[in-house]
Amino acid sequence: MSEPGLRPSRSRRRWWRPLAVLAGLVVAGLGGVALGEALHDNPRPGGTQGYVRTLTPLGLPPAAETTVTVTTP
Repeated sequence: MSEPGLRPSRSRRRWWRPLAVLAGLVVAGLGGVALGEALHDNPRPGGTQGYVRTLTPLGLPPAAETTVTVTTP
């Protein structure tokens, strides 16, 4: 057994855990941002490119001027 006074108190032993968790979250967050920026800056080559074009309708040809009547028996 250890003698009293040689072991650090509980509050002195546990201060590093939250600090280590916080440091790990910061490192993971920065790594995620770096990866996102790298993927955004270097997209895959040969991607598709869209093109928008507005079409105007053509005029209608003039209607036939003759009337045709069809009768069936």
